[in-house]
Amino acid sequence: MWIVAAAVLVVGAFIGSRLFIRVASEPFRTTAALDVQAYLENANSLRGNIYKIEAKVEDQLAWSPSAGRLFAVSVDGGSDVLPVLITTKFNDVNVQKGQRFIFLLEVDDDGMLRTKDLTKA
Repeated sequence: MWIVAAAVLVVGAFIGSRLFIRVASEPFRTTAALDVQAYLENANSLRGNIYKIEAKVEDQLAWSPSAGRLFAVSVDGGSDVLPVLITTKFNDVNVQKGQRFIFLLEVDDDGMLRTKDLTKA
């Protein structure tokens, strides 16, 4: 009986630690997720706020040495595509089509999504 109880405690501790590690290691966990539909309907209402999204890079749309790289990213399994400006601060990050990233984004005064931080998902 004691062996069974000890085994249950060990298994419970293992499962609990895995859940804790997964939740604690999520980047930007205290930041609200971007409401994609609200952004698509009226980006100006979200200006100045910071959000996070997990997205797949679909295509590079433009590049400027002073502003950075503009990418089309798909959110929600590819149903919604958003423009994301990866600023020159992240020139050292290799961003390629098909990669998944978690973006920390600010909606700037023009309604553009600018990266504050990013990490590979």
